[in-house]
Amino acid sequence: MATSDWGDWLPNAIESADPDGVAIWYLGCNGFVLKGREGTTIYVDPYVGLGDPPRTVRMVPVPFDPEDVDHADAVLVTHEHTDHVHGPSQAPVLANSSATLYGPDDSLAVAREDEAWTDNWDVRDDQFAEVTEGDTVEIGEFTVHVEAANDPDATHPVSYVIEHEAGTVFHGGDTKPPEDDSFERIGEAYDLDLGILAFGTVGTIPDKETGEPERTRWYNDENQIIECAEVLELETLLPSHWDMWKGLTADPKVLHHHARSFDHPERLEVVEIGDRVDLG
Repeated sequence: MATSDWGDWLPNAIESADPDGVAIWYLGCNGFVLKGREGTTIYVDPYVGLGDPPRTVRMVPVPFDPEDVDHADAVLVTHEHTDHVHGPSQAPVLANSSATLYGPDDSLAVAREDEAWTDNWDVRDDQFAEVTEGDTVEIGEFTVHVEAANDPDATHPVSYVIEHEAGTVFHGGDTKPPEDDSFERIGEAYDLDLGILAFGTVGTIPDKETGEPERTRWYNDENQIIECAEVLELETLLPSHWDMWKGLTADPKVLHHHARSFDHPERLEVVEIGDRVDLG
């Protein structure tokens, strides 16, 4: 397991924060923490692993040690990939806080079977809760809706709409523009104040089996991410994942040019690992 490059200041900052509405911290990769005014704390896709060099090489600091997190109400995971479901990153959070891990079936299979969290960490089986598209879960002051996602590289991806009195957040995982009308329906059903979408370049990454370099697209390019933001009718777009893997990093500032002629997103929020954004 990687050692935190920043000590314990980020978990301490989250625990001591007293937001007026909702505070949101970016953990790098596709990880976020949401904390409401009443103290409810939700982690989404937190990952502090180093990847699998030389295939996947982490390009940002490890911002916290999961052992330092002792307050969380839930961990949401969007799909089964290692940088979204990862025992060393997430099981200690569950063990120390008694939080519940919410995720689709294939994600929970990683935790329960492939990584055996209940055997390798102090995690109980009742801390796993399977969700699927159409489900709604109440987590403290937040209402979480499970929605569709389009990630052809995943076996069962989902997205989350996280509602609070102070605003509504969409987290798409590694989704790309869907071929159906699911995002139009989400955009019509919710007033999305902030949308988190994965962004990156196309790069050359060694194949997992052969090690041979292959042209790889894991995340939205500039046009795809704005297409998602437009059909979701996002007020603010927050691009994620662009900072993480060597060969797939990108400059999110260029999205100003791609977005400027569209009605949505109305605003681009560019954050770096460790930054905080507030709603309400």
